Amino acid sequence: MKSNRRITLNRRDVVSNILRDRGDALIVTGLGSTTWDAAAAGDHPNNFYLWGGMGGAAMTALGLARAQPKRRIIVLTGDGEMLMGLGSLATIGAAAPLNLAICVIDNQRYGETGMQETHTGHGVDLAAMAAGAGFAETQTVWSKQGIEGAIPHLYETDGPVFVDVKVNTDRVPMVLPLRDGTAIRGRFREAVLGARAFD
Repeated sequence: MKSNRRITLNRRDVVSNILRDRGDALIVTGLGSTTWDAAAAGDHPNNFYLWGGMGGAAMTALGLARAQPKRRIIVLTGDGEMLMGLGSLATIGAAAPLNLAICVIDNQRYGETGMQETHTGHGVDLAAMAAGAGFAETQTVWSKQGIEGAIPHLYETDGPVFVDVKVNTDRVPMVLPLRDGTAIRGRFREAVLGARAFD
């Protein structure tokens, strides 16, 4: 059932707040808007930008979480991308990585194809799906106070953690980070592994 609740959060502000005190966390972004949001908050070698592979952000992060169990891994992706990869929630729930958090920036739209409504605009509850898959902590956020309360969970709570943040559809300037997949991979590997990345 479609919610009549007013959505006031701005996506760019939300992502900026999430990444404000990121420390050495590794960030995986979904294609499109969340990549631009992360770049606008400040390009960083610990950002792994996915320019394609819709639906793959959460599973990419699961692999990273298993390979780097001492690092915090945070996924920033959209509702359309998460809906494409719903099966990943079951796999992540079963694997139960303590160091993985997923944050969905949910504007209830497919931003890459013309702003058509997604199912989250018609009552599909991603946080409830994550809870059903066995995530340790799940919540849906609608307010500034809610996002400030959720940020510590993204960084500190034993995972897997799932936070769905409802944001409005206000347009924000496009900020493009690196687009060369080989360069993104190389920079990220060097940031994570140091010089031995290329041994």
